[in-house]
Amino acid sequence: MFSAETLATFIIAAFVMVVIPGPTVLFTIGRAMALGRLGGFLSILGTAVGSIVLVVAVALGVGTVVAQSVVLFTTVKVLGAGYLVFLGIQAIRHRKDAAGAVSGVQPQRSRPRLLLEGFVVGVTNPKSIAFFLAILPQFVDLHAGSVPTQLFVLGAIVVTIGVACDAVWVLLASAARDWFGRSPRRIEAMSATGGVLMIGLGAFLLVWSEKPATT
Repeated sequence: MFSAETLATFIIAAFVMVVIPGPTVLFTIGRAMALGRLGGFLSILGTAVGSIVLVVAVALGVGTVVAQSVVLFTTVKVLGAGYLVFLGIQAIRHRKDAAGAVSGVQPQRSRPRLLLEGFVVGVTNPKSIAFFLAILPQFVDLHAGSVPTQLFVLGAIVVTIGVACDAVWVLLASAARDWFGRSPRRIEAMSATGGVLMIGLGAFLLVWSEKPATT
């Protein structure tokens, strides 16, 4: 389907784009700091599923409709940013729960809820929409088979690289959380910091005016 040269070039380009800190990275760090390693990994899984939905949408042409509509794209951006602000506020409000988890008292936070929150962030991430629409089509060969299949494969590669990189961030952030967790006050501060990070990310996305390029 793809030549070795094309695939290698795409992987390098995707890796460079993924490792640059963006919305998903900051969200992942914030979650790991606020909720710990498990919360971070579940958030990664949720955002990955959301990203796969975006890949499928782009492959089927739905993403192009969103990209060409200022209203739709702005709506997606505002909803995603607003949800991040909401999660940040929740992390600050429930920072004592995080301290309780360190001391052995687990906060009421179900795994399905963590997955769902990550999914919402992943599927409403404007940077992902822009990236998938602007970059993926550049590596498609119209004579190499089904275009939707090629787009899906390329998108899946990006998501896989993203999950691997985000996992590293989770391990680093949760390690810092564990160190701070030797003191309940410090872990409260760490959880609140993660919340502030998510609120700041949401605010950044609200003012981010870039519109995805189309091909």
